[in-house]
Amino acid sequence: MAVAMVCMATIANLQYGWTLFVNPFTDRFGWSHAAIQVAFAVFVVTQTWFVPIEGYLVDRFGPRPVVLAGGLLCAIGWVMNAFVDSLPLLYAAAAISGTGAGAVYGTCIGCALKWFPDRRGLAVGLVAASFGAGSALTIVPISLVIESRGYEAAFLYFGLGQGLLVIALALGLEDPNKLLKHIRTPPAPEHLRQSRRDYTPREVLCQPTFWAMYAIFVLVAAGGLMATAQLALIARDFKIHDDPVNIAGLVLPALTFALALDRVLNGLTRLVFGWVSDRIGREQTMVIAFSLEAAAILALYELGDHPLGFVLLSGALFFAWGEIYSLFPSICADTFGSRYAATNAGLLYTAKGVASLAVPLSSALVLALHDWHAVFLIAFGMNVLAVLLAWFVLRPMRQRLLETPPP
Repeated sequence: MAVAMVCMATIANLQYGWTLFVNPFTDRFGWSHAAIQVAFAVFVVTQTWFVPIEGYLVDRFGPRPVVLAGGLLCAIGWVMNAFVDSLPLLYAAAAISGTGAGAVYGTCIGCALKWFPDRRGLAVGLVAASFGAGSALTIVPISLVIESRGYEAAFLYFGLGQGLLVIALALGLEDPNKLLKHIRTPPAPEHLRQSRRDYTPREVLCQPTFWAMYAIFVLVAAGGLMATAQLALIARDFKIHDDPVNIAGLVLPALTFALALDRVLNGLTRLVFGWVSDRIGREQTMVIAFSLEAAAILALYELGDHPLGFVLLSGALFFAWGEIYSLFPSICADTFGSRYAATNAGLLYTAKGVASLAVPLSSALVLALHDWHAVFLIAFGMNVLAVLLAWFVLRPMRQRLLETPPP
């Protein structure tokens, strides 16, 4: 469990540190923000859409070889970014690092789902929190390296360091499918409503309940990814990115403060809401979290042009968004069983890849309308719709499925 958490923290800034590199690429090559953000979409698509294949390999051969390969690909992708001189090469590097990050991410989440079936929310929350908060440790160092040595040095140094650390950590991962045969796990609480059978991936894809989860995941992830990838651009358009913000005696530029705080809260929420969902149920927790995110988006839309408001409200947005990465794997394993949990959770995780397509689309929308108003309102509407679907569609569908006797 500890090894999985460190692996996740190590690869976190491949996604959450990306926003720091967008403007340096534009300054160096003159590429548009929309063109550069296609690379972010490619990263997220490959990170998510290959996870079912990587999950199958984990279920079949264990986690160690998959994470070893993932660490190597992460290193190659970021080292390539240090030398790119064209958009196609930038997209190729994003695809390689995305595939590697997906291998590490999907493996660690799958292991957590299997190890603790009675406390999946907390277990997955701990592992996912490491991914959300891990980049908080490197945001300031990456920013300093970019300022002093250039973005190329940042990609090179952090790419090599991250990749080598993941490769070393992979040697400590054990296969839950082998060890759990000899360990008796306690039954899950009644209110979590877990499946009495293990669904194969083929069976999962035939279940309408799975596609209801998928649609909700896409809706909620899209709004958060637009903010994750473009927070620096939003701050610059609001003209508050360099304004000093003082919180509890700590003074930092608004954007730097927001990036660090957001990463911590984005990790903390996965642990908090994962634990809460173990206590009150998955759908109930979804309604609470998605409602908070809708409120945070609307507040940031109204008050985000004030430096302190930008820092606090972007933090609230990330806190209300990051929990999807503990809630959805947990509800998937609860519904479809533990045996194929890595593969099935990987299938659901591809929804993040679909949601990532909103990032370049939102950039194009801002370019056309010259402001962020439409983007914020669309993200707000997506979360309101997700609340309604979680309670009035997913909850009754899942209840009917779990009450169906196994064949």
